[in-house]
Amino acid sequence: MNPSIKKTVYAVFDIGKTNKKLILFDEDQQIINEELHVCTDVLDDDGFVCDHLPRLTEWVLDHWKQLRQHPHYTVKGVNFTAYGASWVHLGADGQPMLPLYNYLKPMPADIEAKFYAELGQSPEEFAADTCSPRLGLLNSGLQLYWLKYAKPEKFAQIHTSLHLPNYLSYLISGEKFSDFTSIGCHTALWDYKRGDYHEWVYREGIDEKLAPLTRDSIASVVDGIMVGVGLHDSTSAVMPYLAEHDEPFVLVSTGTWSVTINPFNSNSLTPELLRRDCLSFMTPRGEATRAARVFLGREHDYQVERIAAHFHVKPDFYRSIVLARPYDEASAGFRPACMAGTGPFPDQPAEEWDLSGFRTASDAYQHLMHGLINILLESIHLVWQGEKTIFVDGGFARNPLFMQTLSWNFPKAEIRTLEVPQATALGALVHLEQGEALKKTQPLFTDEDDMPLAAVRNDVAPVSK
Repeated sequence: MNPSIKKTVYAVFDIGKTNKKLILFDEDQQIINEELHVCTDVLDDDGFVCDHLPRLTEWVLDHWKQLRQHPHYTVKGVNFTAYGASWVHLGADGQPMLPLYNYLKPMPADIEAKFYAELGQSPEEFAADTCSPRLGLLNSGLQLYWLKYAKPEKFAQIHTSLHLPNYLSYLISGEKFSDFTSIGCHTALWDYKRGDYHEWVYREGIDEKLAPLTRDSIASVVDGIMVGVGLHDSTSAVMPYLAEHDEPFVLVSTGTWSVTINPFNSNSLTPELLRRDCLSFMTPRGEATRAARVFLGREHDYQVERIAAHFHVKPDFYRSIVLARPYDEASAGFRPACMAGTGPFPDQPAEEWDLSGFRTASDAYQHLMHGLINILLESIHLVWQGEKTIFVDGGFARNPLFMQTLSWNFPKAEIRTLEVPQATALGALVHLEQGEALKKTQPLFTDEDDMPLAAVRNDVAPVSK
């Protein structure tokens, strides 16, 4: 290739709870480069651990600047995908003014009681209307309610609250948008029956803090570069499969949370399904999709640490185990420690799994995997409708014991791993390429060191008040 000819690339910032990645694709959607960043946690203003927002912001902007100045690449588009239930709160100056609060932070009981007492309907009815199991601050709308009553002076100074994917887009485009995939993900904000924000959002003035909703995937075009609005990672992960496969399927997207998504199941949720951690996601166009979640990755990592400490082995001991053992009744003795109140068995209390009966770390890990799969199977069956294909992506897709054990439990279905790496990032690229925004030709940056200037809003979805 002539060194003077730059290669056209797309960039995706894929921001997970643990790993933050910048992935470059060529015009054939093939990965050509990956940059990984592990962001150190910090403490918020209440002393609870959270992501380091200033460092994350700096990393994104630094890499964006390097990419635009790269001697061998011409960037055609950029999009963003990130974990949900996390807000960035901007002041009047457009800068973040509060920490990136952790969705695992406990919600004060008095404020939660006040919220539900003033709803005018039962918690079960509210959960059904919003497709949001009662999850405390993991219902991200309640984070805004909590701020209003726990930190009223700070709340009053918030000009705009953006979900994390939309904040990343704002860093590059200067545009403030909300996207349906973030708003519709167990936030307790959206009334699925009405197709609008729930009444409490307007009553509390929360809507005044929210950016306009858009169905378009493009926030702006900056110097000829399409800048995506961003989307929630679980929805992003399913998009490559929808683009490539016509037959119905289920996707098990694994990570800290393992989320089973059935894009072909739009049935309404019952209070019992909601209690068992089913929810509805929304597509970028605002359509419902049923899903079920379980805290599988967190439980796995916690128990692996316990096994390693108990048997005095390295924490990565399990990576050398490649053949699963058949199920035995001892696996039924597994007791999760991190899932209380969540998943398909919300009433099961947190317990300490007894490791004393195992001879080796490998033996304990085999039983752990069966125990985890037993829980996951219950979650999958809450959304599965007999689909013949089950895709698995994320960390567990690279775990041979997980894949073997899962396959044994679906003998009539085909269990498939990623057809292409980095499905979540690829989904963000697929989403970007579906954009309807008009291409803008005039430069929107006066200088690459300047903050981005505002661009024109595109295809903003009307939301009645």
